[in-house]
Amino acid sequence: MNPVVHFEMPAQDKKRISNFYTSVFGWETKQMGPEMGDYVVVMTTESDKKGPKKPGVINGGFFQKTDDNPSQHPSVVIAVDDIKEHIKKVQEAGGKVNGEPMDIPGVGLYVSFYDTEGNLNSMLQPTKVM
Repeated sequence: MNPVVHFEMPAQDKKRISNFYTSVFGWETKQMGPEMGDYVVVMTTESDKKGPKKPGVINGGFFQKTDDNPSQHPSVVIAVDDIKEHIKKVQEAGGKVNGEPMDIPGVGLYVSFYDTEGNLNSMLQPTKVM
């Protein structure tokens, strides 16, 4: 199998999207220069030069949204400890939550949301194993 090891999301305003994900999820961002296409590197977990230190965790990045590629609508699922708290954070940061969390039996509570750039993503509060 080929595991997911990175994510990328388009943005019209990379500073705005960086602020959104930093304020809602605590992610760190680093703006690269023109030699890297002004890409924004996103760290979602503690990492070193080899990448994330925790197995199974990924990092990603933001790139400039353009009109020449209509399929620039990624979707990722983001694990959270408290979905209600993060719904509030999404709304406070300028995002829009799509309805109420739904229970996926044996998996957890799930809800999708739009961020400040119109990207559709999801949050999952995993079911706690006793």
